Amino acid sequence: MSYKEEKKKVLFLCTGNSVRSQMAEGFLRALGGDRYDVKSAGTAPAGINPNSIAVMKEIGIDISAQSSDRLERQMLDWADLLITLCGDARDNCPIVPPGVEKRHWPLEDPSFSEGADQEIMVRFRKTRSLIKKHVDELIAE
Repeated sequence: MSYKEEKKKVLFLCTGNSVRSQMAEGFLRALGGDRYDVKSAGTAPAGINPNSIAVMKEIGIDISAQSSDRLERQMLDWADLLITLCGDARDNCPIVPPGVEKRHWPLEDPSFSEGADQEIMVRFRKTRSLIKKHVDELIAE
């Protein structure tokens, strides 16, 4: 990247900013950090889900220092690309400023999974894999 090239600014948005947007932020920071500045936020932040931290740590990405932040207007003004990861965030996101591209990655929230711990973690891993696929495609553009 030459000194004149700026990193693309990506904002991931979910309702709770606890699972999907946190994983997406972690992946893009780890895999594309030389080309992207990345943040995540929630319309109703709930703190990072410990299962999100655990499944990302399994693959060598530490998201434990990330924060669960409320969406602020200046975040939308900062972004070049807004990616919503749940229908609620897509439907309730404020108007995006002109020039900000908006995309939607529809992903189920594994934090609402029921069952034994192992079954729940399988769902978190599945979500992690889907997010990695989306992030890989974004980086490949």
